[in-house]
Amino acid sequence: MEPRMNLMGNELGAKINKRIYNVALAIEQSSLPKAVQDLVMLRASQINGCGFCVDYHTKDAAAAGETAVRLHLVAAWRESTVFTEAERAALALAEEGTRLSDAHRGVSDETWAGVRRHYDDDQVVALVSLVAMINATNRLNVIVRNPGGSYEPGMFAGLSS
Repeated sequence: MEPRMNLMGNELGAKINKRIYNVALAIEQSSLPKAVQDLVMLRASQINGCGFCVDYHTKDAAAAGETAVRLHLVAAWRESTVFTEAERAALALAEEGTRLSDAHRGVSDETWAGVRRHYDDDQVVALVSLVAMINATNRLNVIVRNPGGSYEPGMFAGLSS
């Protein structure tokens, strides 16, 4: 599979991707636990069928110490015992925030209440922003057919300003 276009090889594309990366960096530096961030990005990427992002976030999570069992069970988190209640709330938000048009009316009150039970205001801002940003990134990669398999942890570190 060959990408349709190298967004980073285009001046405007590189400029936009650098800004997206810096938003992601602000979220990463928030108080939202890194493990939660990794799980949320992986789950949204799975739903959106973004091979590049599934590769990226699986490898980053593993490099950060996430276990193979938890990474393998993200797709079936509701039927798994390896996630905390806080992680489950974040994964529910990720799913509902990703599947806005799949017979959902947005994020349910039940899911929102679960998120508010486990996360403070700054963490909620980070979590909501993370769901929005990973969905945008997934869409960019799926549209241009950026394939998974070639990501190496840390390869985008030079994008920060």
